[in-house]
Amino acid sequence: MDICFRHLLTSLILIGLFSPTTPTINHGSCETSSQCTYIVRVRPPPNFSSDKSPMYLENWYRSFLPPRMATSKPQPPFIYTYREAIFGFAVNLTKDEAEYVKKKDGVLMVYQDELLPLLTTHTPDFLVLRPHGGAWNSLGMGEGSIIGLLDTGIDFKHTSFDDDGMNSPPTQWRGSCNFASVKCNKKLIGARSFFGGEGSEPPVDKIGHGTHTASTAAGRFVEGASVLGSGNGTAAGMAPHSHLAMYQVCTEWGCYGSDILAGMEAAIADGVHIISISLGGRSLPFHEDIIAIGSFSAMKKGIFVSCSAGNSGPTPKSLSNEAPWVLTVGASTMDRQMEAIVELGNGHLLAGESAYQPSNLASLPLVYELDGTKNVTGRVVACEIQGSEVEIGQTIKDAGGAGMILLGSDDSGHTTFATAHVLPASYVNSPDAAAIRHYINSSNNPTASIVFNGTSLGITPAPIVAYFSSRGPSTTSPCILKPDIIGPGVNVIAAWPFKVGPTKVDDQDRIFNSISGTSMSAPHLSGIAAIIKSAHPDWSPAAIKSAIMTTAYVIYDNKKPILDEKLNPAGHFTIGAGHVNPSKVMNPGLVYDIDEQQYISYLRGLGYKDSEVEIITHQKDACKKGRKIAQADLNYPSIAVMASSGKIEVNRTVTNVGDARSSYKIDIEMPKEVKASVSPMELQFTKAKEKKTFTVSLSWDKSKTKHAEGSIKWVSGKAVVRSPIVIF
Repeated sequence: MDICFRHLLTSLILIGLFSPTTPTINHGSCETSSQCTYIVRVRPPPNFSSDKSPMYLENWYRSFLPPRMATSKPQPPFIYTYREAIFGFAVNLTKDEAEYVKKKDGVLMVYQDELLPLLTTHTPDFLVLRPHGGAWNSLGMGEGSIIGLLDTGIDFKHTSFDDDGMNSPPTQWRGSCNFASVKCNKKLIGARSFFGGEGSEPPVDKIGHGTHTASTAAGRFVEGASVLGSGNGTAAGMAPHSHLAMYQVCTEWGCYGSDILAGMEAAIADGVHIISISLGGRSLPFHEDIIAIGSFSAMKKGIFVSCSAGNSGPTPKSLSNEAPWVLTVGASTMDRQMEAIVELGNGHLLAGESAYQPSNLASLPLVYELDGTKNVTGRVVACEIQGSEVEIGQTIKDAGGAGMILLGSDDSGHTTFATAHVLPASYVNSPDAAAIRHYINSSNNPTASIVFNGTSLGITPAPIVAYFSSRGPSTTSPCILKPDIIGPGVNVIAAWPFKVGPTKVDDQDRIFNSISGTSMSAPHLSGIAAIIKSAHPDWSPAAIKSAIMTTAYVIYDNKKPILDEKLNPAGHFTIGAGHVNPSKVMNPGLVYDIDEQQYISYLRGLGYKDSEVEIITHQKDACKKGRKIAQADLNYPSIAVMASSGKIEVNRTVTNVGDARSSYKIDIEMPKEVKASVSPMELQFTKAKEKKTFTVSLSWDKSKTKHAEGSIKWVSGKAVVRSPIVIF
């Protein structure tokens, strides 16, 4: 049997556990099970106020239940009750009971609970964040900000979460960490677990994903961090002085919507500033998207939400987390390579990667795959990547294989992964994989050796877009340019709760691991957002997002454009506004702000019904309070328009967050087939927080122009405020 199963990166499918103190959660097929878990979205009670007791709200929720459940006491019928992320509850119902509940007056939506996947040291240096002389000097390190992560839990004892030198949490913190077996501290200030009801056990990470994302966002400085000796250096998260709170909502099988909502509910109530979500599902209308709905509630409370874009690239229209009120983060490479050079018997040298760097592997017979009929003892096995790289390697090792070459798929381009393997191995990119396949098929006695060259820095070009990073345009809202941004998401070294690599390697090196995915890029941006929030506590989530997007870069130092996995110039549906540039985010000059009412006008313009807008925004009759606007009219830091329209005119409003007296001139960069103008061409400000509105006019021959990209920039002596434009 073929042992090489398709590699899933860090996009693990997760499932919830049970809580003994709540009704048993049921995620079986409703066709074969008497009950399933449903999330019921309802209107709040009449004249509801925030000081009402939980029992008052529970009694209201009981009024929507079938008769057999409405009076069930003392055991409550609910798995969860919500009041911050949504008004509603999670409960087990039969299909007939779900239909009964749907018909009750005041019920807005009934969702069957759905499984969502996770989208899973040198990074600070690559982003020019250094303790002495780098951007951290001027930015701060996130002091006083709180990042809440929805993930698989955390390793409480890891050195990345020590609290030496940390200040106490801010007074707004209302969270908890009440466990006898583990303790929180001034760094890790909150920890809760949600698997089919809030659990009494601590959210200990048994998978690694949550520990990794938490330390990426806000891990403390740890000297001598490495993966099996590779990538050695000082590890630190993006915001090493920020506080952390972990909301465990996922296991190795997936994350259920009811648990995710419970985690968001808790994070909002606890008083976090940033929510980091490294998970996501298929594209859905916003009123059916649990993350979109919960994050709208967070946005209303001033909480910034950073989400993974998804690991379904390079296919177009493959995004997760498309709502304009969240930051959607794609993944890119860094300039670090953990080299594992494959030398074929014909003399060809092919540069691959591996975090495990043992002694060089001498030339040995090379075989393709492992199907149970070949003797691989003492041989190097070349494998297509289908499943876990480590598990593939373990199977080859158990069968007597001496080494492994993982062959990049056709669509993976030049992306390679440095994994903590259990035997000598190298992951080679797609062109080199094709050369190896050809060599094996054309040689009577193919051989290969692997030379381990250690870690190299300054690799160019970097960054390039990871092949797995999901691409736009958005399915749900095509004329909102998504993803918003890209950040490091390939071979990210961060904290890990248990051993990796061969068992003979010293334990001390096993507390860090190298993994890849948009799960890794999102917490980078969460940490950067925490730094901004710490310095500018009055900035809205939209203002923070604008600062990140308008200061991003789209060209390398040599003035050539950022490349995709095939080494072609990457378009804006691949990179969003560009690659995050932390050294610029604190002083963007101008920001594009968006308030709640404008999002409502945008939703109306998308064609959502009043009841659907209410589901998203939690406001009854919200559509009666404002006008409709087109997608492109949302005050977003980018512009996207369909080529079939032939022209567009949109207004944008910027807020001065730079020098009180400042002047900006327009710089338009569009291809010649697009006529572009901006009015006025100069903006002059006389005070801080002053707002100015301008108009962008674009026209083109719709019979000839099917795709065009460019930008507008507002340029002053101190800032360049760039907004990408895509006609598609």
